[in-house]
Amino acid sequence: MNARLEQQIRFILEIDKLKQIYRKSRIIGKERFENDAEHTWHLAMMAMMLHEHANEPKPDLLKSLKMLLIHDLVEIDAGDTFAYDEKGLEGKYDREMAAAQRIFGLLPDDQRQECIALWEEFEARETSESRFASAVDRLQPMLLNFENEGQSWNEHGITSDRVLARNRQIGEGASELWSYAERLVAEAVEKGFIAK
Repeated sequence: MNARLEQQIRFILEIDKLKQIYRKSRIIGKERFENDAEHTWHLAMMAMMLHEHANEPKPDLLKSLKMLLIHDLVEIDAGDTFAYDEKGLEGKYDREMAAAQRIFGLLPDDQRQECIALWEEFEARETSESRFASAVDRLQPMLLNFENEGQSWNEHGITSDRVLARNRQIGEGASELWSYAERLVAEAVEKGFIAK
C-alpha cells in the first residue's frame, strides 16, 4: 500500500466537507446560500478571466489559483466568519491556523508545508499573487450581492461606506477591479440595493 497516496486520498475526502459550509451570500437568484466549494470554484474562474487586470508586477496565475483553491479549506473546522461581523473576526486567524494545521496535516509533509505556506501568504497579502487572489475573493461576494439586489447587505444592515471600507484592499491587487467595485456600490446605492 502506498502511504503517500493514502494520505492524499484522506485529505481529498476530508475537503469534500467544504460543500457543507454555507456563506452569507446567496447564489444569484436568491434560492439558497452559496457554499464554500461553489465560492472557491467561482474565484478560480474569476482569477483566470480577470488576471489581465491585476496590478504590476503581474502575479503568477498558477500560484494565485492555488491560494484561492486552499484558502477557505480552514472553514471546514473554523466555519465561515461573516466579513462584517467585527466580533466574529476577533480570533479568526488563530481559529483558522489551528484548522490549517489539522486539515493540511493530513497530507504528506511536503504538501502540508506547501499548503500552509500558501495559506499564510494569502492571509498576509504581501505578494502580488496574494494581493490579486484577495482582490478576487473580495469582489466575488460584492457581485453576488449586487445581482441579488443587496440581499445579504440588507439582511445584516450593511451600508455602502462599510462595503467600501471592508473591500478597499481590492485596489492593492487590481486597481481596475477596485474602480469597478466602487462604481458597482455607487450604482447599488442609486438603485436602492444598499443604504448609503
